[in-house]
Amino acid sequence: MNVDTMLNSDEQQATQSVNMEIRKQNQALLEAAKQGDKNAINQLLADGADINATDETGRTSALIAVHTNQLDIFNLLIEHGANLNIRDERLDNPLLYASAAGKLEFVKASIAAGADTTVTNRFGGTALIPAADRGHVAIVEELLTHSDVNIDHINRLGWTALLEAVILGDGGEVHQQIVNLLIEHGANVNLADHDGVTPLQHAKSRGYQEMADALTRAGAK
Repeated sequence: MNVDTMLNSDEQQATQSVNMEIRKQNQALLEAAKQGDKNAINQLLADGADINATDETGRTSALIAVHTNQLDIFNLLIEHGANLNIRDERLDNPLLYASAAGKLEFVKASIAAGADTTVTNRFGGTALIPAADRGHVAIVEELLTHSDVNIDHINRLGWTALLEAVILGDGGEVHQQIVNLLIEHGANVNLADHDGVTPLQHAKSRGYQEMADALTRAGAK
């Protein structure tokens, strides 16, 4: 073995050793986030762990904090510069998951930290759409009032937040509130689905009279 070969071998071993240490630190950070260990998180980040490292499901420490309902850990990771736009294998990130799961405080923190509202979930929808169809009134209002989310974004199903609130809602008071919020914030009430069916037509076909009345007053056809 010549000198150059020996040097290259030593360099490769050194690189492998460094990479192994980084992986161990990253795994330790993910576990510390899961356990809510602030001291360990701070130390690991100071030692060079990657705050945006992901686990076997593609979740970052920030997304783990949302799943485990640890707002203080989530805010700590934001303070350290966590990237909130990274999606896991299910194409969820903190804002998308929190909006769908009804976790208002995490939605507020994500918006305040500048989360990208154009990032979409596995159905091609923004955070507003699942919040609307699942009846999370406060989250819908938060997104409409304090973020730049596109109120008329159309997902891969051909549905806007307004369409989903009608189609996937139950026509009850909660979804009526959401329809009214979307109307108040300027949703296009005549944007039809892929089959050309409008929100008003969907509301009428389901017997949702209150929704139909609200849409009609807003100029829906």
